Amino acid sequence: MKKTLFALVALLSSCAQAQQNPAKIALHTWATGLDGPVFVANAGDSRLFVVNRPGTIKVITDSMQVLPAPFLDITSQVNSDASEQGLLGMAFDPGYATNGFFYVYYIHGSGAGTSRISRFHVSSDPNLADPASEVVLYTVAQPYWNHNGGCLQFGPDGYLYCGFGDGGSGNDPNGNGQNMNVPLAKMIRIDVSQHDSTYAIPADNPFVGAQDTLPEIWASGLRNPWRYSFDRLNGDLWIGDVGQNAWEEVDHWPAANGGGANFGWRCREGFVATPGVSQAGCSSDGPFTDPVAAFNHGSQGWCSVIGGYVYRGTQFPHLYGKYIFTDYCSGDFLTFGANNDVDTLLMTGNSGYSGFGEDMDGELYVTDVDHGTVKKIVDACPMADPVATFDGTALTSTPGNSWQWLLNGVPVPGATGQSFVPQANGTYQVRVNLGSPCILVSAGVVVNTVGVAEHGGFHPAVYPQPAQSRLDLRYEGVKPAYTVMVMDVLGKTLQTLEWRGADALLSIDVSGVAPGSYLLRGSIDGLGVWERTVVVAR
Repeated sequence: MKKTLFALVALLSSCAQAQQNPAKIALHTWATGLDGPVFVANAGDSRLFVVNRPGTIKVITDSMQVLPAPFLDITSQVNSDASEQGLLGMAFDPGYATNGFFYVYYIHGSGAGTSRISRFHVSSDPNLADPASEVVLYTVAQPYWNHNGGCLQFGPDGYLYCGFGDGGSGNDPNGNGQNMNVPLAKMIRIDVSQHDSTYAIPADNPFVGAQDTLPEIWASGLRNPWRYSFDRLNGDLWIGDVGQNAWEEVDHWPAANGGGANFGWRCREGFVATPGVSQAGCSSDGPFTDPVAAFNHGSQGWCSVIGGYVYRGTQFPHLYGKYIFTDYCSGDFLTFGANNDVDTLLMTGNSGYSGFGEDMDGELYVTDVDHGTVKKIVDACPMADPVATFDGTALTSTPGNSWQWLLNGVPVPGATGQSFVPQANGTYQVRVNLGSPCILVSAGVVVNTVGVAEHGGFHPAVYPQPAQSRLDLRYEGVKPAYTVMVMDVLGKTLQTLEWRGADALLSIDVSGVAPGSYLLRGSIDGLGVWERTVVVAR
């Protein structure tokens, strides 16, 4: 009689006690020498188009070269005198490949100026627009120089969205936040598909037919929605709403909710009542939609949230599905975890990040208005996660610089080699140093260690391995009768068969069993006397 070690192994995609790999990003310089870049767009091809605040749009080729001639130069029409004025946004028509139309947002005229949404047309040269093709579609007089918004995005519905700030100054002195007669402090939604000098109001806008309300309004109560985006997978809206003296906030509005959200300004800033602002009437203005996160100026060093995008690219799987955003002052790049807690992706200490953009494949870029650059967001640890395997005796990791084995999420003292013999049941992972800052953990391997007394040294042959439709057990010597059970990784019995003592062969039909690892257990009178691991594959 001897003691054997049986291990039932399963790769786990998640485990309550397992550690997970935190995502980390790095920034790779993509283009330099730009003049106040604030936004990046794509036209459905390999080029990037960079909006520069003084009034130009430059083309970055797929070889990371900035073309010397601007795609569009309307500097003479753009008022960029103050830091929040200028050419602030652009969006390509959903049918740009065939109609050549694109849209820009800029401040026109002297002083506080007027916000313009204009349409332009590309020329016969795909890298040059026709500056004389401008058609002004929408204008808003600005009472002050700041809080101009300026982001343009086509939603998944094909309509054009524009976010306007509250008009400027401090504490919204004109009360625009909750005034539904003005587009300031709102997001509007218009239909520009007719490509004439007008726009239409979508019939399903939330306030169509409402008294004393502009029908183009999609959402209200926004202080300065400088940058926002739609998730290209599900259409959800993510807004970075720039705060005042205390809080920056990120808002999330699911596509399934339709329009009509009121995000609370000027009654609220973040989650709290706005200091110094009368709350008279605020109770009747609600209900307000809470942000998903707010960031403090004093304790966190934030000053101007820069809304980003949900990463839907294919180059960096660790980043997939993460909403990535930053702050102009702190330079911290953040995302949200599974419970809406905030995870830090990168701390730069750099002031100047001003806007994000997607390329045609969903890869992300960020502009630095202060330093004239565009950088690509990449995974700081793009290598594959380490893999732990078990051979029935020892756990082994894929290569790395150093290793630490974990049992149920807790480091195992002294288990710091590439291989490790487990001494207890549980979920094992390995944390591998793959070079700073990349310390990654593997998926979990469940080891269920059971000491089983082998009956007289009984060792049946088990074949084929892996099995497809049939599994055979064979023993040519004298043996007793066994009850044989086929069990899954959770210990559930799937089949029970009788293997008579006179029979050398027992065939088991596994054609209806899902691919994976299983346990064969032989017993006499209910007492387990031998066990084997088997694999079913197709």
